[in-house]
Amino acid sequence: MTQANDAPAQAQDGQAAPQAWEDGRPLPALVRAAAPGTDLATWIRANRPLVDDLAVRAGAVLFRDFAVTDSAGFRTVMDALSDRVLEYGERSSPRTEVSDGIYTSTEYPADQHILLHNEQSYTDNWPMRIVFCCERPAERGGRTPLADSRRVLAALRPETVEKFERLGVQYVRNYIPGISLSWQEAFQTEDPEQVAAYCAKAGIAVEWVDGGQLRTRQTRPAIHTHPVSGERTWFNHAVFFHITSLPEEISTGLREALDEEDLPYNTYYGDGTPIEDETLAELRAAFTAETTGFDWERGDVLVVENMITAHAREPFEGARRILAAMSDPVRADADAGEEGAAA
Repeated sequence: MTQANDAPAQAQDGQAAPQAWEDGRPLPALVRAAAPGTDLATWIRANRPLVDDLAVRAGAVLFRDFAVTDSAGFRTVMDALSDRVLEYGERSSPRTEVSDGIYTSTEYPADQHILLHNEQSYTDNWPMRIVFCCERPAERGGRTPLADSRRVLAALRPETVEKFERLGVQYVRNYIPGISLSWQEAFQTEDPEQVAAYCAKAGIAVEWVDGGQLRTRQTRPAIHTHPVSGERTWFNHAVFFHITSLPEEISTGLREALDEEDLPYNTYYGDGTPIEDETLAELRAAFTAETTGFDWERGDVLVVENMITAHAREPFEGARRILAAMSDPVRADADAGEEGAAA
């Protein structure tokens, strides 16, 4: 990718160009085809410096009015964007693989919000990009809100940043079928030994409880530095996985039915101490202040620079179908808490 502090790249042909939104929003950057039906994969191959530059500078790029109508066309776009399209591993949400490396977006009930998050920031090996393609927009709602994680970090109190930077975030998961993903689905195996081997390599503590239920515990940095731009960014699942982020009736019901250590998801400071209610409120307020959105149109492709921009999903009505793919893995340096070279 181009360095974000270089001069902005320019399109190499007149088939498409970046445009400004009518309301002036900076996120996502908008690129429209000059003629509807322009082949997006071909245009990206001719303009990779511009695409990479826009993705890092803005945090996300929306391509509109190109000829992307199905999963095969979307895969061609992914191959133009990257030679490292990823499988969805260490899963935390249900998805269906449509074709090689192409998945449905998270399959949660249509009436539920999916909160802002950076894809797989709880792992030690996350995608640099997550890309979405709209096969069918919802009849109502169903936007994919975005928030600049650099600006979220900048909005936090210095003492909040210092504590998270010093301690990190601890994630505790219980893989309970019917409540959360089973460990078989999360790790895509039926073999407990394969799970143990994966977790040992990834720095995840494993505990088998209650005759086969898996509990994992992992501590990750809360703040990272983007390897291209050098910018610090709020990159974690501290709010997303916290038990209080579930709808109130669900959160209350789970806490009444289960001991805290048995909750399907929860987060703590890296030393295992609780994250204060006022700190959670501060984090949520920072996300809310930075949230923006757009209405999907059929054929839209949204490239999200995952370490820079968090994404979400609004409730919707109708037969919405958004495809998703991930690319360009980055492996964390567990000692320094910074990003290493792409894996």
